[in-house]
Amino acid sequence: MNPKIKNSNTDSLFKAILTLKTVDECYAFFDDLCTISEIKAIAQRYVVAKMLDEGEIYNEIVERTGASTATISRVNRALNYGSDGYALTFSRLKEQNGKEGEDA
Repeated sequence: MNPKIKNSNTDSLFKAILTLKTVDECYAFFDDLCTISEIKAIAQRYVVAKMLDEGEIYNEIVERTGASTATISRVNRALNYGSDGYALTFSRLKEQNGKEGEDA
């Protein structure tokens, strides 16, 4: 956990996010909370992280996402030296998708 962002306001925000149960609820909440540009930027960073995790090269990521090389570098730094938040979501989504596949 990054102590630079840890405070009661951030705790409150994250607790609110944890109450959301569907993608539609997330859309409603984030539409109220963020600008369209902010949501698109966050989503782009997540896609960049996923592509880097899957071994894609910068040029391919730039072409497919429109992200700048500065954004890709920042995300890559977070993947390599961050708090492992991206990795946590990647593994949980893979686990979730595996369970959904078993149910089919």
